[in-house]
Amino acid sequence: MQQTKALIQRVRRIDARYQHIDLGIEEQLGDIKPGQSLLVRQGDNWQPYLREHWWPVRITSHTLVVERPGHIHYEPGSFVNVLGPVGQFFRFRRSLRHVLLIAYDTPATPLMSMIPMLIANQTGVTLALMGEARGYPTSNLPPQVEIIQGEADLEWENRVMTIGLADQVFAVVRPDDEIRRFREVWQIFTDQRADIRKNYLFGVFQSIQPCGAGACQACMVRLNSGTALLCTDGPTLDLTQVKLT
Repeated sequence: MQQTKALIQRVRRIDARYQHIDLGIEEQLGDIKPGQSLLVRQGDNWQPYLREHWWPVRITSHTLVVERPGHIHYEPGSFVNVLGPVGQFFRFRRSLRHVLLIAYDTPATPLMSMIPMLIANQTGVTLALMGEARGYPTSNLPPQVEIIQGEADLEWENRVMTIGLADQVFAVVRPDDEIRRFREVWQIFTDQRADIRKNYLFGVFQSIQPCGAGACQACMVRLNSGTALLCTDGPTLDLTQVKLT
């Protein structure tokens, strides 16, 4: 992970609540991969002290497209101070036919960067928006993505079939109580499957990462054996390994 500056090249409003920002990236960020993120500070102002967590939704060779709340003003032509890339990239199984993405009471933003790559590899993608996530904008997504609107209790139509088709599942939940919410996701899958094997059901954590380098250990997650730091080992963790009780 390195510190650099990124140029805000373009700002596009997706809907009333979200906007996409094109960041021109330096060589230091040229190897960022889907699943990794940025810690960003605007200008030289240290208020607030902690950096903002920016999630890319699309990655090209010279540009990162990040998704930000629509009420914040960003000026094209200005620079932001960036630490990155933070964390590990998404890891997929070799034989992958269909991926299920779940956003539960939170925007699906952290999941978006994998979609272009999956579609390019002719992998089927289903995006399930649960509870408060149902308001997330989907009009800008590729038409190949199947969109499911679900309830706050993680119920949706044809849930058994959707889970049965998925070779891998990636879920993101509202970060106020991630362990409890991931436990609810886990329960849904254990009700449908006799055994949840490794490398199948993943949680994408959004917990605050103050340093991004594993030094402060504020983003520590307890595993069944040991611990993991989200900024170095995550943010995506296999839920079979996470201590959810």
